[in-house]
Amino acid sequence: MAPSISSVLLLVFAGLATAKQCQNFTIPVDITARQGKFLEIPLEGNLDATTFSQLLTQNGANYTATLLQGYQTLQGSYNISAKYCIPDNEKPGPIVQVLSHGIGFDKSYWDLSYNNYNYSYVEVATDYGYSTLAIDRLGIGASSHGDPWNEIQAVAEVEALNAVTTKLRRGEIPQIKNKFSKVVHVGHSFGSVESYWLSALYPSNTDGLILTGYSTASFITTTIAAWNLHIARLNQPYRLGDASPPAGFGFEDLEKGLQALAHKFDIGLSDQDIWNTIATTEVSNLIQGYNETICPLNYSSGYLTWSDLTANQFTFLWPGRYDIGLGLVAEATKQPVTPGEILTIGSAPKTSPFNGPVLVFTGEYDQPFCGGNCYAASPSIPAQAKAQFPKASAFVPYIQPHTAHGLNVHYNATAGYKYIQSFLSSHGLAAA
Repeated sequence: MAPSISSVLLLVFAGLATAKQCQNFTIPVDITARQGKFLEIPLEGNLDATTFSQLLTQNGANYTATLLQGYQTLQGSYNISAKYCIPDNEKPGPIVQVLSHGIGFDKSYWDLSYNNYNYSYVEVATDYGYSTLAIDRLGIGASSHGDPWNEIQAVAEVEALNAVTTKLRRGEIPQIKNKFSKVVHVGHSFGSVESYWLSALYPSNTDGLILTGYSTASFITTTIAAWNLHIARLNQPYRLGDASPPAGFGFEDLEKGLQALAHKFDIGLSDQDIWNTIATTEVSNLIQGYNETICPLNYSSGYLTWSDLTANQFTFLWPGRYDIGLGLVAEATKQPVTPGEILTIGSAPKTSPFNGPVLVFTGEYDQPFCGGNCYAASPSIPAQAKAQFPKASAFVPYIQPHTAHGLNVHYNATAGYKYIQSFLSSHGLAAA
């Protein structure tokens, strides 16, 4: 029989003491962002989410232009949730890596506790002597939420990232008590887009770029179609919404209930069938939160998410190259996306004047940025991003083998992390 889902999910909280010191805190930021004003269509139910996907992916149409009503300036004060880590028993060095997650994740993407932190990027970076600051992007996770159409857009998130970076350099974050002379921006997917965007608008505010899960190509329509978008608060009502789960009910109870039904009606479901029904479909998400939800995130109805683990695999995971247990953890801890983000992700400047080192690090089978095959162009699709950096001191496109878009949840993640640290060391950004 397949392992109990609850036993697998509990592993996300497992892990022994690690060779780093970390603290969680909130960074207040003030931002000003010139961004789009969109017509807000209804996004209350899952069929609304499907309609949005259909119109957005319609061949020959430009739904973004249809919804765009003009432009406006957003000004506001927000809180950015952060996790700061330094090597154990060491003082912070002069370089900090700022880690920005992609769509569907939060800052935990960089420090996965699963299997004794075997998939943790932060674990490797601190082993090399770097300090790290992983943030929840504006609008996501424990950072300030906002209107999903006309507030939480790409430009606002870039401005929040820049504000955090400036505070790091000036020593204006009380919990850190340190100034950093150099800041490296490490992104994944949308986090890479925003890190690139920052380098285009504020080239002097970054010293190195690591863009993972990235290229200048886009297969966004396929990605959106594959997600089979749902309203986040309906997909995981006890975690992403604000519903209160009944006490005393867990995954084992549902497994037992399905087993009893299968026996009563002679349906012929095996234990493996039952496990697959619960773990890889929307059934898992509907009961998500019975066991581990501590504080519901209470996203508004306009926040969206993909439907289930099958959609997750298509977009992020390569079959046979990731631990199914970690795949379940990724589904159980997933975060949403806003329509404002989807409509503005492609609006970044065409080139950046940044003159430091750039590494584009993308999985061989990346779907959103390579259409599932990064070698479909010669020498590779990510290599085409060199045109964005005409002044870069170094530009290296690296293809991580046997890996899809969600780089950090594949078996060979650690080898990739070490490659990134070696790149930084060899381009004037060694930790010490």
